[in-house]
Amino acid sequence: MSLRLRFALLFTIFVAIVLLISSVTIYILYFNYRQADFYDIVKSEGLEFYDFVTQIATPQNKISTKKVQMLHETILWDEALFLLDSSGKTIDKIPDTLNYTISPSFLEHIKKVGEHHYQENQRQYVALYIPQTHHYIIASGVDVVGINKLADLRIILTTVFLGGLLLTAFFSFIFVNGALKPLRLLSVQMKYTTEQNLNKRLPEKKTHDELWQIAQNFNEMLSRLNKAFENQKSFVHYASHELRTPLASMLSQTESALNKKLTEQEYVQVLQSLKEDELNIIELTNALLLLVQFEKMDENKVWPSIRIDELIYETMASIQKMIPDATVLFQFSSLPDDEAEIMVQGNDALLKVAMMNLIKNGINYSNDKKVLITIVPEKSEIKIQFENNGVVLTKAEINNIMVPFFRGANVQKVKGYGLGLSIVHRILELHQGHLLYSAIHSSVNRFTVALPKARFSA
Repeated sequence: MSLRLRFALLFTIFVAIVLLISSVTIYILYFNYRQADFYDIVKSEGLEFYDFVTQIATPQNKISTKKVQMLHETILWDEALFLLDSSGKTIDKIPDTLNYTISPSFLEHIKKVGEHHYQENQRQYVALYIPQTHHYIIASGVDVVGINKLADLRIILTTVFLGGLLLTAFFSFIFVNGALKPLRLLSVQMKYTTEQNLNKRLPEKKTHDELWQIAQNFNEMLSRLNKAFENQKSFVHYASHELRTPLASMLSQTESALNKKLTEQEYVQVLQSLKEDELNIIELTNALLLLVQFEKMDENKVWPSIRIDELIYETMASIQKMIPDATVLFQFSSLPDDEAEIMVQGNDALLKVAMMNLIKNGINYSNDKKVLITIVPEKSEIKIQFENNGVVLTKAEINNIMVPFFRGANVQKVKGYGLGLSIVHRILELHQGHLLYSAIHSSVNRFTVALPKARFSA
């Protein structure tokens, strides 16, 4: 059984139960009301008969039973009235041919309770005791009109119940079909979704119900997967391209050395060239592994607090050993009043890798191998600016500087693989920070790192 049919059936059953309870309640309430109301009418007729017989009719002015009966035939259907004395002897009755045996115990019970109602088949009885005159009244009749109305009510309630059930089943199926439409579309989309058609999306409505939110979340998931697959494809494509070049160069040099008789000096040159290519491959492989490692790290990790100026000093010392002829300057835009103004939360090693990549980029792509680092404390974040003199990037290059293996036109003869800024970007993402590039007039490049300040508990 499908989910739509199951939901529609369950909804119909629930409504059927409600309709059934309502119909039965209405019927029982009307049944009791009709019965009680007719008992009141029978009682009224019995008292009227008693008054008529005891007050109007006298031994000197005897009124025939036929006339008394004529006065009551229009009131109750199949009316039967008894007036008994204290010993149970019949004083008067309607109709005259009526015979009804009453036991002394029953009369005693009526005398005790004063008024007694009972029913035999469809005939309703009211028995009364009049203490002033010690008379007994027994009145009865059949509520033909009320019974017919009760039968009509049964037909009406049954019709309403069945009609309501059919309408509920029809509308519930339509409602469930519309409500579950996002799930059906999701099922179809999931069935045919492959790596090749991740661009297809489910239709979305501007509603806040859970089912359409599932469709929206599914579309967002597809977007993330599509982006991940595209990044993976481009990553593999560029990585294989970058690895192919040094490997092809190494293979060419090796074949050349094997096919020729070289001198010792020439062999040394070949080995040095191979060593250089191997170092390049190792550097590229390490960068790729580092980038993949960052992709798997948790962005919600709780990091320890770090003084950003101390981190930069340590990075500058490492750079100075690697590139002795480089000049790295450091300054504050304004001296902070409190140590907390320059504290960030992060991983010391990762942030050092990011700073080192930015400093090396600034040195490699500058005209004078000089980089100026400026710390700019702000209200909720700390900005670190890296400036160098060199060829500025174009708008198209700015849009692609975070893409792995992309290299701008200002690389000139500098070796590299275009992974540095991608690694920096990912490290900053892990620390809820970001990287911005701006050109300061026509010859100064500025990369700005923005990191949130450390939060200290009170």
